[in-house]
Parts: sequence; structure tokens; C-alpha cells
Amino acid sequence: MKHIRRYAAILAGLVGALTVFGATAQAFAMIPAGPGPAGPVSAPAVVRSVVFGGTPGWQIALIAIGSALVAAAAAVIADRVRQRRLAVVPA
Repeated sequence: MKHIRRYAAILAGLVGALTVFGATAQAFAMIPAGPGPAGPVSAPAVVRSVVFGGTPGWQIALIAIGSALVAAAAAVIADRVRQRRLAVVPA
């Protein structure tokens, strides 16, 4: 159980770091416009994204099935670990 907790903490830290770095990427996309009458002013960068299509339905279904299988496997493993802890070992 110690290893699982350690891996979960590492995974949570990585997800948090990726979230922080993903949110701050927009701040680095600012183009300084030069000094204005009240000091330096920064203008937002022009970002053009090309979106056509999206995720096909079969990919969404595949992701949903995969995540359901992972959740079911985790539930079975957690239940087996809990049952082992509750089992009385004869001396």
C-alpha cells in the first residue's frame, strides 16, 4: 500500500504541475506593445486555432470504454486488498 500511495502522490504532483504550466503559457504569449503614456503596456497576442472536425464518436466511445475498464480493475484490486486485510490469519 505504501508504494501505491507514493505513486498516487507523484501522479497528483505531476498533474498539478502540468495544470500550472498549462495555465501560465498564455501569460508568455503576450507581446509587449512598448511604453505608453502611463508606462509599458502589453497587448494580447493574436492566436489563431484551426478547428475542423473534432473527436470522432468512435474515439470518444473507445476512451469511455477504456476508462471504465481501468476503474473496474482498480475497484476489484482495492476490494481484494481490503478482503486480505480483513481476513483472519490462523496462528
